[in-house]
Amino acid sequence: MESQALYKTIYKIAKVVNASLEPKEVLGQIVEQVAKAMSAKGCFIRLLDRTGTILKPDAYFGLSDRYAQKGPVEVSKSKIDQEVLQGNPIYIEDVRTDSRFQYPQQASEEGIISLVVVPLIGRGNKVIGVLRVYSAENRRFTEDELEFVSCIANLCGIALENARMYHALKRTRELADAYVYQVFED
Repeated sequence: MESQALYKTIYKIAKVVNASLEPKEVLGQIVEQVAKAMSAKGCFIRLLDRTGTILKPDAYFGLSDRYAQKGPVEVSKSKIDQEVLQGNPIYIEDVRTDSRFQYPQQASEEGIISLVVVPLIGRGNKVIGVLRVYSAENRRFTEDELEFVSCIANLCGIALENARMYHALKRTRELADAYVYQVFED
């Protein structure tokens, strides 16, 4: 993949992150842009639940609903995600033969062969989820592509943190307004 195309995609995604504070909208556009820019089969973002034990589907593009809803990704059963959640990107040339992959049968049925997984980093360098890029062919990702995916994962972390802070601020303001209204009514 050409570096200039990757930079243009980073620019487009940065614009999306700046334009909206709605995580579903932002992450939905990110997975689509990443899959298209990398000519990949699909892209998937999963976020850790509150317990930190399950990666829940949040946004995906290029994959079937059947595959996206195949079952929970339990961190304790997914060695790939255990490694990624410690901050290490993972590349797998053939998921059908890699014992670390939790759903190899479903991946085979979906036509997935190669995979890159990178951590989504939130505030304070806390890993909050993963971004996966799937290929339908045996593919070696270039260093530029791996850096691109990591850069996008960092933008996802920023987008999620901005949305979290916005919604917390909005909720605080609603509570303050309700308090003022109540005080003046009494």
